[in-house]
Amino acid sequence: QVQLVESGGGLVQPGGSLRLSCAASGFTFRNYALSWYRQAPGKERELVATITSAGGSTNFANSVKGRFAISRDNAKNTVYLQMNSLKPEDTAVYYCNARFVPGSRVYDYWGQGTQVTVSS
Repeated sequence: QVQLVESGGGLVQPGGSLRLSCAASGFTFRNYALSWYRQAPGKERELVATITSAGGSTNFANSVKGRFAISRDNAKNTVYLQMNSLKPEDTAVYYCNARFVPGSRVYDYWGQGTQVTVSS
């Protein structure tokens, strides 16, 4: 049974930091590229950050570059999103995604999300 379980969300003041975690099980974690997405009320889900299966490459949305960092621990089957200098516009539900495309098949898994609220 595939599971992605996010944790670490909450309420934080502007300028603060949070670290999100996503614990995975039920699939071969090291084969998957991992991403964090977010969805704010009334807006479409957007890609925040991605890390490749080997962890050698990362990409970030322009809106979070220089403030967020993504990392993975393949021994713990966990991906992290370190969020610094948070802004009210970072408020959203954050989702963990795991994706593996071996040839013509696509394996795509999602977590249930964790709420991040940035407010004074």
